[in-house]
Amino acid sequence: MTGAGPIRDVLVVGGGLTAWCAAAALKRRAPFLDVTLLATPPARDALADRIACTLPSLPGFQADLGIGVDDGVTRTGAGYRLGTRFIGWAEGLPDYVHAYGPYGHAIGPAAFHLHWVRAARDGVARPFDSYSPAARIAREGRFVPPAPGSIFGAHDFGLTLDLTRHMAMIRAFALHIGVREMAGTVAEVRVDARGHIAALTTEQDRTLSADLFLDASGPAATLRSAIDDDRQDWSEWLPCDRVLLGTRVSGEGAPVLTDVTAHAAGWCWSSGEQVGLAYASQHLSDADAAAMLSRDGAVVDAPIAIRAGTRLQPWRGNCIAVGDAATQVEPLEWCNLHLALSAIDRLIAMLPDRAMAPVEAADFNRQTLAEADRVRDFLAAHYRTARRPEPMWQAVARAEPPACLAHTLSQFAERGRLPFYEEETFARDGWAAMLLGQGFLPRRVDPLVHGVPPHEVQAVMTRLSDAIAAALPQSPAHAEWRAGQMRRLAR
Repeated sequence: MTGAGPIRDVLVVGGGLTAWCAAAALKRRAPFLDVTLLATPPARDALADRIACTLPSLPGFQADLGIGVDDGVTRTGAGYRLGTRFIGWAEGLPDYVHAYGPYGHAIGPAAFHLHWVRAARDGVARPFDSYSPAARIAREGRFVPPAPGSIFGAHDFGLTLDLTRHMAMIRAFALHIGVREMAGTVAEVRVDARGHIAALTTEQDRTLSADLFLDASGPAATLRSAIDDDRQDWSEWLPCDRVLLGTRVSGEGAPVLTDVTAHAAGWCWSSGEQVGLAYASQHLSDADAAAMLSRDGAVVDAPIAIRAGTRLQPWRGNCIAVGDAATQVEPLEWCNLHLALSAIDRLIAMLPDRAMAPVEAADFNRQTLAEADRVRDFLAAHYRTARRPEPMWQAVARAEPPACLAHTLSQFAERGRLPFYEEETFARDGWAAMLLGQGFLPRRVDPLVHGVPPHEVQAVMTRLSDAIAAALPQSPAHAEWRAGQMRRLAR
């Protein structure tokens, strides 16, 4: 590959959901490209490809490709998710919900959560998620899509995937729009004097070249690691270095609210058929973890070793790492696939020409690292603010946090402010829901709150909570909503 001019061909390497999403998006949104996917055996430690729960970014990503709810959700057997319920993360406090939608609304000049803090100090506030329409409807196991103009008008939703069916759907879509598939396994990667990938050879004796290589092969990063393996380690703040996945047939379908329960050495979750357990191997053996997860009848896979951290340069030369090849974190808050999809969107928006200008790669890397850092901070904040007595929890709570997380926590601890950061994945209401739910309360009331008398704020809060309660019975159960969609498709 020499000289400038537009790139003509892209080779995507990987066999999982991330790779197929990347190939489909490149071909759909840049149809002039010749996109080939080398379908290598899926990596079992690529969590972006293996976790059934997603953030709301997946439905949006698919909509950009022209894949609507009928094909991208209903026909693939996915369930809707409105958020996550955290159980046992703060000893002595009730569970709390991180929902994908607003919690209350600004009252006068101050954000809702600042008013809630004053009301909580006065002993007149209901639980914070009482003021979130999405959290309330999710707690009752009901679902409605966002309906502008109604009280359920501003929330978002993620999905709980049937991974096999979803992979088949996105693969079929990619092939339909012109992605070429080639089966094989990478045997050798040749890197030229500039540090660019010149070609790769497969174990089937094929030599493949391209203008641009996309590495979606999982944590081993088969292509990108041939150039360098520089990465930043986050294990000090994200202690779980093992993930167990299991299958439990309940016949009840995926819940609209995913339960995440803390235990002495990590946390476990249940999302319908897929159950999982994340743990620190220093504090829980693999055998004991397997026994814990299989206690309710789950069939448990072998443990997956993970290494929390990120590449400082996911894009180098003519190779870009996405998904677990770039960043790996435990699946808390379901960020693995989200980071991959975001990187794919960013790549297409910043699609290079054959010059592969370093300044463009530098900006891609800057944005990608900023996003990964804030995801790390959000996950690390769960551990930093948790209240549990066991050694693992005490050790991670004592660790010095990353500078930007320390800044966020110090600002919130003082009077509830949440500073702005570029490339933030989670909304301020999401941060507030998590911190307040874990009992991390500001030391003093924000002065802006005093612009509205307490009795007026209390009246607004009561009306809001009562309006949500009044609307709940009109919303169908999640299973009822999904069944209605299936009946409509069958007509």
